[in-house]
Amino acid sequence: MHGVSITQNQKKQMELLMAEKLLPFTREKIEHIVRKYPTPFHIYDEKGLRNNAKRLVKAFSWAPGFREFFAVKACPNPSIMKILKEEGFGSDCSSMAELVLAERVGITGENISFSSNDTPAEEFVKARELGAIINLDDISDIPFLERHAGIPE
Repeated sequence: MHGVSITQNQKKQMELLMAEKLLPFTREKIEHIVRKYPTPFHIYDEKGLRNNAKRLVKAFSWAPGFREFFAVKACPNPSIMKILKEEGFGSDCSSMAELVLAERVGITGENISFSSNDTPAEEFVKARELGAIINLDDISDIPFLERHAGIPE
């Protein structure tokens, strides 16, 4: 095994990338939460989510009409989806469950991008009912979509 040699500049860049991340709560607060709620559980930082969402939207503000779609499969949590909806994000869905989650948090129409593989007819039907943008794997899916759910305008 050989050692890796890095320059001082590379070392400084790595240190900046690995800067200390601070938790949005104290040790005492987390100990209180653990006593109150059974583990395991997830804690989300709403302020951090909103700040990062705003940074992403701002980073693409140069592109008129740009819209970010949150991949629901990454975190199918209605509370997170609501926060991201409030920050202007749509939902990227790939299954019936994800379409239903989006609908239940008030995300419909072209605020949903539906992309799926080997998609059952009922999922195309639901996506059409919601007015979602439908992405197809390839041209051979067009007759199936047309037969079962109709072709969007």
